[in-house]
Amino acid sequence: MKQNTKNLTLSSLTALMGLALSASVAIAADYPAKGDFVKGAKAWADNCVRCHNLRDAKELRDDQWITTGFHMRVRGGLTGQETRDIITFLQQSN
Repeated sequence: MKQNTKNLTLSSLTALMGLALSASVAIAADYPAKGDFVKGAKAWADNCVRCHNLRDAKELRDDQWITTGFHMRVRGGLTGQETRDIITFLQQSN
């Protein structure tokens, strides 16, 4: 009986480790591809000021800029490339 319990515990642990690894890969896939810093600086200055004051890049964490960038892509009518460029600019300026 002890042997079966050890096998069950080892199997459960192995399954949990596999699940954790696949979750970390899924999280990494959520990050957009890097954009162009210089183009992002220009797109940020040209587009964001149309509706509101420019924010300091240090106001948000890198992951928060991703969420904000995707939200503003919809609201500001930005292309995917412009959004990636702006996110890259803000994250590298952070």
